[in-house]
Amino acid sequence: MRVRFRAEEGVHDMGLKAPGIVTFMLSVILTVIVLMSKFFGAEIPWLTGNESWAMLMSYAILMLGCMVRGM
Repeated sequence: MRVRFRAEEGVHDMGLKAPGIVTFMLSVILTVIVLMSKFFGAEIPWLTGNESWAMLMSYAILMLGCMVRGM
């Protein structure tokens, strides 16, 4: 998938790619941990009460994995 955007210098292409397996699995594992904490009442010290931030971090990791080469 190629995304085109305009800048002052002209039109640039931004190539999106599939994330690496490590990045994808890190995002999936964090998402599963958040869902276990939220819906099944698992008590995780740094996560309890911060489920929304952890889910946002999981999505940000996945998004960066699609945008940054070598991640």
